[in-house]
Amino acid sequence: MIAPIRNVVIVGGGTAGWLCAGMLAAKLGKRGERERGIAITLIESPAVSTIGVGEGSWPSLRDTLQEIGLPESAFISYCQASFKQGSTFVGWRDGSEQDCYHHPFTNPAGYTEIDVHACWQALHGTKPYHSAFCLQPELCEQHKAPKQLATPDYAYVLNYGYHFDATKLAEMVADHCVKQLGVKHVKAHIEHVISQDNGDIQAVTTQCGQTLNGDLFIDCSGQTALLVDKHYKVPWQSVKDILLNDSAMAVQVPYDEQDTTIASTTIATAHPLGWSWDIGLQHRRGVGMVYSSDFAKPEQIEQCLKHYLTKRLPADAAEQAQCRQLSFSPGYRKEFWTNNCVSLGMASGFIEPLEASAVAMVELGVRMLCDQFPQNREHMAMLAVRYNERFSYRWARVIDFIKLHYAINQRVNDAYWNAHRDPATWPDPLRELLALWQYQPPSRYDVIQNEEIFPSASYQFVLYGMGFQTQSPALASSSDMLKRATVITDKLKAALTQYNQGLPDNRALLNAICNRYQQQSGAQL
Repeated sequence: MIAPIRNVVIVGGGTAGWLCAGMLAAKLGKRGERERGIAITLIESPAVSTIGVGEGSWPSLRDTLQEIGLPESAFISYCQASFKQGSTFVGWRDGSEQDCYHHPFTNPAGYTEIDVHACWQALHGTKPYHSAFCLQPELCEQHKAPKQLATPDYAYVLNYGYHFDATKLAEMVADHCVKQLGVKHVKAHIEHVISQDNGDIQAVTTQCGQTLNGDLFIDCSGQTALLVDKHYKVPWQSVKDILLNDSAMAVQVPYDEQDTTIASTTIATAHPLGWSWDIGLQHRRGVGMVYSSDFAKPEQIEQCLKHYLTKRLPADAAEQAQCRQLSFSPGYRKEFWTNNCVSLGMASGFIEPLEASAVAMVELGVRMLCDQFPQNREHMAMLAVRYNERFSYRWARVIDFIKLHYAINQRVNDAYWNAHRDPATWPDPLRELLALWQYQPPSRYDVIQNEEIFPSASYQFVLYGMGFQTQSPALASSSDMLKRATVITDKLKAALTQYNQGLPDNRALLNAICNRYQQQSGAQL
């Protein structure tokens, strides 16, 4: 009889490691639904700190936290979290004062019933695409929250993810995993990897003499990639020829005393030498710039970043901000599951944080692992092939989508943006789709897998936010589709009035949730 897979060892903590541990333990652990659950051990070095700048998520994190068993109000309070309802892009099209568009988490109303692009052109051609059949961008501009205080945890009026303190999230999930889900936590530095004759990892040993045996190992050790790189030497496939950025500079700043609004989108602003992110938490803003070392030096980026900060901070406070330099190689592994080792997080792949796909890719990886967990080593070999195929596809689609933001920019006076626009840097699938989309808008026929990383609606938000022209046939004024679109528009107008009256201010709701949580739990935050 082939031995069953019972012991999982996760190498590395941080957001990737602890979300992995939490999801596996909640679904497959010894306290889960199975008669004999798996044992989970997470080992992390006390000397290695996490990067801690991945502070944005998709709506999928709501499901993940709920499955792990964390109350939303506790998460919002402990992690100083705020609501993220999408992304706002400033200056990406041509850099003019009017250059701003939204990519919300809510799809256009009637997206599966009508040709939204054609109806937008016919009925709302003077309005931005993002607001023609979607209320969320306008409500975000008014700093409205996506729900009410009476709305249950994780439920919503408008779809949302989160902005959060990444270090606090790892701490909170770690505490829950150890105390409630039975995860064993080992703080030690790994010294050796012991292999079996077939190339599988049998165990890892630590500097303090411990030997941790496992049937399945998960590498969440970040850029160090202790198992997948240092041990297995799995090649890294660079995509720097497509996505030119390889550097970032990050800073954490307080709100100005008079600045009480919390934006509920990630604000991505284009600059001549790169782009900046601006993420509002309850107690501070996380701000940074992403750039290519081929086009800018760190001192230029720091100057640009501090100039950006002066828009919402006093000049002296902006100048004193402590910037942290980060470097990365954009790309992903040639293989994600090698022998009995799976890589997740930055050990698996990493590109710039535009559209915040990093946490979502971890969630997708763990979710597939939970749904198709290997029963034995023979089963594992079959699943590894499927996993590698799926995630090679997913990484390629993430890269296509991120590149789309750059490929059709019209910032003709900046060498950095000209280089991004060069068709020689476009992936072949994106080049083919852009040619197709001259004649028809993105649709479900362009994104064909059952769990696409970005749906066709997301491509439409970016395409038409950037001013792309699709020459599809005009609809007749008497067409049934335009009649349906008019009904949808009327319903949206009524809903907008209702939401404006019923939805609270973003900061006001966050304060109310935290106050209620403190009163109910007596938590000392």
